[in-house]
Amino acid sequence: MIVKKEPEQFQNYLSDASNYKGFADSVYIPENEPEIIELLKKFNEQKTKVTIAGNGTGLTGARVPEGGVVISLEKLNRIINLSRKEKFVIVQPAVILKDLQDFVEAENLLYPPDPTERNCFIGATVATNASGARSFKYGPTRNYVVGLRIFLPAGEIISIERGKYFANGLKGHLITAPGKEILFTLPDYYMPHTKNAAGYFCRANMDLIDLFIGSEGTLGVITEVKLKLLDLPKSLLSSIAFFKSEENALDFIDEARSISIRASNNQSRSPSHLNASALEFFDQKALNFLRPDFQNIPGKSEAAVWFEQDYNDNDDSIITNWINLLKKYNCDEDSVWLAINKNEREKFHEFRHAVSWKVNEFIAQRNFKKIGTDVAVPAQNFRQFYSWIKKKIELENLDYVAYGHFGDCHPHLNMLPKDEFEYQKAKQIYAEICAEAVRLKGTISAEHGIGKLKRESLLKMHGEENIRKMAALKLIFDPNKILNIGNIFNENFLERV
Repeated sequence: MIVKKEPEQFQNYLSDASNYKGFADSVYIPENEPEIIELLKKFNEQKTKVTIAGNGTGLTGARVPEGGVVISLEKLNRIINLSRKEKFVIVQPAVILKDLQDFVEAENLLYPPDPTERNCFIGATVATNASGARSFKYGPTRNYVVGLRIFLPAGEIISIERGKYFANGLKGHLITAPGKEILFTLPDYYMPHTKNAAGYFCRANMDLIDLFIGSEGTLGVITEVKLKLLDLPKSLLSSIAFFKSEENALDFIDEARSISIRASNNQSRSPSHLNASALEFFDQKALNFLRPDFQNIPGKSEAAVWFEQDYNDNDDSIITNWINLLKKYNCDEDSVWLAINKNEREKFHEFRHAVSWKVNEFIAQRNFKKIGTDVAVPAQNFRQFYSWIKKKIELENLDYVAYGHFGDCHPHLNMLPKDEFEYQKAKQIYAEICAEAVRLKGTISAEHGIGKLKRESLLKMHGEENIRKMAALKLIFDPNKILNIGNIFNENFLERV
């Protein structure tokens, strides 16, 4: 086990990609499960706060400690088992997402979840129910987690497989490895019918494995994950198309979304055979932000759409049909970027990722915390909601860039304040945007989770009574209040249960 006790040795564990910063007494890096159990038992008896650290790619401060100690699982980074026949893989929590995807693709298998930052730990993607561009077709991480091994603060172990434990209404019942029964009641709050990563997943008669997915390390420590895999599609079309009008780009996404949803639901077999796995949007400001690094972006473009479709036949007409849909919405086909091999597809992923890291860089240089939306709303409200957001920010003369998973009606609108006055104004606008998303039956966090930065927004989404119910649920698993304190809800709720 590695132990870091001098502050200069562990500064990189005290922040994340949001530029949220914290403090801790020391950092522990165990190399195996017995060492994790030893640490948990020790700190549980001492009632010392423990923050479980991911790879620092998060945007909510979830891995950032507010006192106590940090346990980094970075040494638990093995791929334990792959079954080609049964299509699953078992991994330790610190396996890098990109490494896992490359590993299974070499075996002609696919692990679909694809957060923008693929240097994240698999355990952290489970803890936040991460998603990404391909969630439009394939859904979030939750859909692929079929088994978890979880350590509770007292050192007890829960091994849970999908289909093994179900809630009886809102009553939950789990059994630890020593045979101890854990009985609890699930909160009964409204769960948005959108992409959602805001707070504990709670639903009557749910599969109880889902409680831990998206719980942000507050209920237990994940030490092993079993993931479902799919067959790797034989072909993949990846394209970035540029539009002279933002309205044309949004109209294109609306029709592509509608066609793709019908195709995925088998409601119709479209003559065009279009079925996007990803529909991503970039506004003009985002393109201008990218232009210094991607000088081949067409000069008069007001918007761009990156779309992908995977398929198993050799029907080249799919490309033609996509081009026809683009032309319908006045996209100049000569400006379309088309990837014909994996290397070129990776460049498109770099294009998408570059927006995020350039925003993070801008914010870090000014020493602010990132203020970017992670909201999602139902499709019927999306266009009006997106227009409302932009007008609100423009009326305040704030700089911003807009991009994101528009197939999922999930915009990442990042405000770029230049000084403290603009930063405070941006925070107020962010709160108003979250409130409007909730009013429209959407979510304040579609994929990044709550962490410490969005606690007030979650409180407004679910209300104090339901936050108290979440706190009561946490105390069943963590009665001494040590695990990832401050994630999802403020620590003071643990004193008021």
